[in-house]
Amino acid sequence: MEIEQIEILEFLKRHSPFQELPEPQLLQLAQSIDVGYFQAGSEILRFNEPLQALHLIRSGAVETFRRSGDLYNRLSEGGIFGEQGLLRGGKVRFPATALEDTLIYFIPDNVFQQLFDSNEFFADYVEVGDTERRQSSKAARQAKADLLSVKISTLLQREPVCLGSSASVWQAAKTMTEHSVSCLLILHENTPATPDVAAPQPGTLAGIITDRDIRSRLVAPGLKSEIGVSQIMSTKLVTVEHQQYVFEAMMLMLRHNLHHLPVLKQAKPVGVLALSDIIRYESQNSLFVVSSIFRQQSVEELSALGKDVKACFVRMVNEDANSQMIGSAMAAIGRSFKQRLLELAEQQLGPPPVQYCFLALGSMARDEQLIVTDQDNALILDNSFIAEQHDAYFQQLATFVCDGLAACGYSYCSGNIMATNSQWRQPLKVWQQYFTDWIEQPSAERLLHSNIFFDLDGVWGQTQWADKLNQLILAKAAARPHFLACMVRNALQRTPPLGFFKDFVMENDGRQNNSLNIKRRGTAPVVDLIRVHALAVGSDATNSFERLRDIIAANVLPKGRGEDLRDAYEVIAMTRIRQQALALQADETPDNNVMPERLSEFERKHLKEAFSVLSNAQKFLKFHFKA
Repeated sequence: MEIEQIEILEFLKRHSPFQELPEPQLLQLAQSIDVGYFQAGSEILRFNEPLQALHLIRSGAVETFRRSGDLYNRLSEGGIFGEQGLLRGGKVRFPATALEDTLIYFIPDNVFQQLFDSNEFFADYVEVGDTERRQSSKAARQAKADLLSVKISTLLQREPVCLGSSASVWQAAKTMTEHSVSCLLILHENTPATPDVAAPQPGTLAGIITDRDIRSRLVAPGLKSEIGVSQIMSTKLVTVEHQQYVFEAMMLMLRHNLHHLPVLKQAKPVGVLALSDIIRYESQNSLFVVSSIFRQQSVEELSALGKDVKACFVRMVNEDANSQMIGSAMAAIGRSFKQRLLELAEQQLGPPPVQYCFLALGSMARDEQLIVTDQDNALILDNSFIAEQHDAYFQQLATFVCDGLAACGYSYCSGNIMATNSQWRQPLKVWQQYFTDWIEQPSAERLLHSNIFFDLDGVWGQTQWADKLNQLILAKAAARPHFLACMVRNALQRTPPLGFFKDFVMENDGRQNNSLNIKRRGTAPVVDLIRVHALAVGSDATNSFERLRDIIAANVLPKGRGEDLRDAYEVIAMTRIRQQALALQADETPDNNVMPERLSEFERKHLKEAFSVLSNAQKFLKFHFKA
């Protein structure tokens, strides 16, 4: 073996999915690899062109893009791309460009296909896609409780019960009865292709039918059972891969209010994960809370669930979930309250006069919500909105929802950033102008009050309007250095509570003397500076950990600083979370204040180190943006 091939072999042994391959396959692979060099800014792959190799990054960084031109991913050393195209007809699906001078190892298509067919781990790894791989590897690193480390495949109790797409609803009901199942997977059969649409592969998932579908879509409308299953099945499917983690499946169920989740392996269904499966596995109770929310018929009934939300929070803390998991679950619960309140509001007020989108802002949008939180929300209205004709309805709707949220434990926003404020209840075109003005004509004072709008998520109605606003931000922010400098100045207003000798600097605000407000002086400054860097590198993520991933990939921070900041944020956030859980367990009112004397020596030491990392990150932020 030549020296170059030995170096390639050693590189493969350091990176998945190659390091898991047996030695003979690794040797064969190393001998088959060609090498290519691309200058920064040069095009590596062009959409729909023939693709003849899997691309493995030896050094440098690469950006891949969606067909629309939107950024899909940033990859660095050890990252692979082109796998989706090789698996789907040998054409490029995600164009790629060198972000910096980059060296690429080319793994020929025939070698790739041989590995895919002969090695299950390799096949699972490349098929699931880069986004899911990152989530799975992150879950594997962070998991502590069984629920967070176990894979979905271990919970599957039986093979899925399936029917072909040409079957009738009568056959579906009969099959469900015979097998004692509450859902049925519908599979594609031999369907001819059309000039515009390729024929789906037989045996792949076409839809799903549940007991509820038969009741609501067949029996209730009075249709005959001889109609085809395709007329009542759900086709907008949410699925998971069999090697993903149960926690990831739980988050999907929370987000989409699902009770059945089809599980795939190499695009074929291998089972259905049901809510009851997770219940049997002693799952976190956030699923129960969400399920309960959608069964309540009034604000009073919703507010009674407050004790369940608190119990869920404490349970997750005691089961050693990390801050990202807790924040995601609590945000999903908060979204569900909003969604149910909006359903109740429309039942009471009637259908809206024009279409709308209800926005979540701040921590809920970032999936970082905790038990102590206020409500931040807004309304986007259709551009046909006429205030004199339509605003009375939306004012009533906003009041119903905001009052309902307050009753459920989400206090009113002290800054009046709520849909009840007419300034934040505007047509889409006005919102687009808001963001254009904030970005193109920024001032520190203006952005101080609008910072929270750069963390937004659509939770009800025309949610694609929220996507449009996020795309506008993405298109404009990175190219406006004055805007970024103003954001930096605001981000630096709150500093970590450390004195000259690295001692804690206590708050003396008349209410909580000799305490640390760990949100105001800890998590909030971290979120602020991560947001600025994320806007500057063009990250389309909203969650702070995901934004930090993109920042690290963009290499804008000194080596190792991004990982340090991620760990520091986790320490600060978990200190805040644990203190709130302890307060709830002691029947005290939780808040964001921490008494250092109540922390162990170990906790104090690590909190000081985390604050020191934050302080250094703020200094770099000021230097980097010359603010």
